Amino acid sequence: VLGYAPGTEMLVCAYCGHRNPIRVVETEIVEHSLDRALADGLGTAPVEETRTVKCDSCAAEFTFDPDTHAGSCPFCGHSIVQDTGIHRQIKPEALLPFLVTQREAQEHVRRWLRNLWSAPNRLKTYAREQGRLAGVYLPYWTFDSRTRTRYQGRRGDYYTVPMKVRTRVNGRMVTQTRQVQKVRWRSASGEVRRFFDDVLVLASRSLPTWMTDRLEPWDLLGLKPYTPEYVTGFQAEAYQFGLEESFEVAAQKMREVIAMDVRRDIGGDVQEIHRLDIEHDDRRFKHILLPCWLGAYLFGGKSYHLCVNARTGTVQGERPYSWIKISLAVLGALVAAAAALAIFAGTQ
Repeated sequence: VLGYAPGTEMLVCAYCGHRNPIRVVETEIVEHSLDRALADGLGTAPVEETRTVKCDSCAAEFTFDPDTHAGSCPFCGHSIVQDTGIHRQIKPEALLPFLVTQREAQEHVRRWLRNLWSAPNRLKTYAREQGRLAGVYLPYWTFDSRTRTRYQGRRGDYYTVPMKVRTRVNGRMVTQTRQVQKVRWRSASGEVRRFFDDVLVLASRSLPTWMTDRLEPWDLLGLKPYTPEYVTGFQAEAYQFGLEESFEVAAQKMREVIAMDVRRDIGGDVQEIHRLDIEHDDRRFKHILLPCWLGAYLFGGKSYHLCVNARTGTVQGERPYSWIKISLAVLGALVAAAAALAIFAGTQ
């Protein structure tokens, strides 16, 4: 059974070691007009037909190779899946191939687990001895946009004024003069422009956003034109969020950056933004796949997810807490504080 070997340009047989080179055709990675795709109902975007399965437990949809991971969902670990048939969706334009091998990812997970001092010991043993990792390509959109923003707000500049205050010095009330900081405000308005390139939006609901956000940054300069051979031996999740709703997420990310631009443009010591009128022009998108090693651990009747960036080895995950360990740590801190107070009292 041939599968892509991470960090190479080869397909390798897991049984005999036979190697086939991947013939990569050097093609341009194209970004498509978002406005045209939305207006034409994706008629102008390249599409492909794929067969996917859906997990009955977590509702994740992904391509499935029964010879590789028979009946097991890489997102939650449950074994019940159902064939959803052929789906027509936008074809990936590019992907980042796996760099981190499964063995290397498992070692990253072990180090991550060793640092979870408040996790139950049984979890670390379970994850080390029984936990497996599945290689999955997660679906993402990237968005470009040329923005022009008109703003209104206020600029604040600090200044100080002397003020007399009454205070106690050596047991006597005296009058002292102190410099008190105040803010001088004035109206501000103007315009800022920024071009956004490859704003990344996860197109899946299978993993928590906080987890996947912490896997960033991704080395998008290493993107390769989509070639099915890179996916051989792995699974690829189908996107669950479409272009329109995903661009709303991207637009919010852009808005946060634009707000920082506006504050710099306003200047001064402090700024207030009252209004942002953002115009987007030449909006473009592409569908890409990014590689992860996923693990799911059933512990105490609950499923916990972890995810490894298969380019950098960064690990993020959910975990239970050992309240015994936390209680002992709090008790130890209280004992230490009480001992310190006793020592301090004894020196008085």
